Amino acid sequence: MSTGTISLTIAVMLLGIMSAGFPIALSLMFVAIAGILLWSNPAALSILPSTIIVMTTKDFFIALPMFIFMAGVLQISGMGAGLYDAFWKWFAGLRGGLAAATVGVSTLLVATTGSGSTATVMMGMIAYPEMKKRGYSKYLSVGSICAGGSLGPLIPPSITMILVAAFADLSIGKLFIAGVFPGLLTSGLFIFYILLQCYLHPQMGPAIPRNERVSWREKFVSLKGSILPIFLIVIVLGFIYAGISTPSEAGGIGAFGALCCAAYYRNLTIPNLKKAMSSSIRITAMIFWIIIGGATFSSLLAITGVSNFIKDLMVGSDLDRWIIFTIMMIIIFILGMFMDSTPIVIITMPIFMPIVRALGFDPLWFGLVVTMNLLLGFLTPPFGLAMFYFKGIGHADVSILDLYRGCLPFVVVMTVAMLACILFPGIATWLPNQMIR
Repeated sequence: MSTGTISLTIAVMLLGIMSAGFPIALSLMFVAIAGILLWSNPAALSILPSTIIVMTTKDFFIALPMFIFMAGVLQISGMGAGLYDAFWKWFAGLRGGLAAATVGVSTLLVATTGSGSTATVMMGMIAYPEMKKRGYSKYLSVGSICAGGSLGPLIPPSITMILVAAFADLSIGKLFIAGVFPGLLTSGLFIFYILLQCYLHPQMGPAIPRNERVSWREKFVSLKGSILPIFLIVIVLGFIYAGISTPSEAGGIGAFGALCCAAYYRNLTIPNLKKAMSSSIRITAMIFWIIIGGATFSSLLAITGVSNFIKDLMVGSDLDRWIIFTIMMIIIFILGMFMDSTPIVIITMPIFMPIVRALGFDPLWFGLVVTMNLLLGFLTPPFGLAMFYFKGIGHADVSILDLYRGCLPFVVVMTVAMLACILFPGIATWLPNQMIR
């Protein structure tokens, strides 16, 4: 059987098994084992245990449980309410100010937790009732909440970035830093869009009446609710930027800082700590099972020659390298409509990165653009995770169609931000090149 036929058969097998409802990790392992038995010497199965051990014991992945635990603790810390109170008091006097504040709070939440689901759920519980009470457009309200939460993979520290770095053979620290300006750009464009829409259509997000606005003194006092989160962000990312600690060590510092935040807000109780530890263990185990599946699947691609076949096919074609780049981006976008970012990274990065390097693209820039592309999957139907996180909160007046309609404009804004990073690579690469040697 030709390598091309094997490649197509592997793709059909994998999609068929996952479509049948099998867990992604088990699907990857089943296809890998079946493929080796079908198209290689069965003795090749003996390399799988060593491949799994090498992959799962990489230094990259020491950071994973630390940042996941940090996110779990911050989720129960009660920090979101204090942040929203501060942003609400500063932005409430503007048209669309509450929706803009929601994006701002979400940006800080994902920068401290690395989790888009945390920001979506927190803001869905805190911000949506307030915007509904103030007469905000339902579509603008749900769109701003889901869009803010979708920033999770892009703004460091990000679990998705750790996986991209591991499977693309990039520096985690550099990829973290590369996400700073694109993340702020995307968040800023969300806020700009909200304020522009509400300036042109005041009924979408009316300003709070003057008699309900707080004094300047109260505004400044409210900032104390944002001091700890900002301090935690500066410590974690600052230590990485300055070379004081590795990302893994910074994850440990962040986890300790998260415990301090929970203690400050008086939410560091035994039940809350058990809840945070339980969720962290479940998420870590799930990700490592997918990593194990990805390691076995990558072995299959190497043993059968599929990786080299696809690379030679792309690089040896007469297509311009930007057309090949566009094809890869379209594949990731389509997969993002149906799958979570973790399996997408694990499946595509071992195939795409050799092509990217052979075509002369900057691997760090490509890893960042892939991360931005994965954001679109959080907001696009039919399986946009941010929308399902919001729907799971239980707001009866919001249908899934309302969520689709509310998120669509933010998908366009996010695409503009991604195109800006493609056309001007320095947005992503300048900072890491300046700060990490």
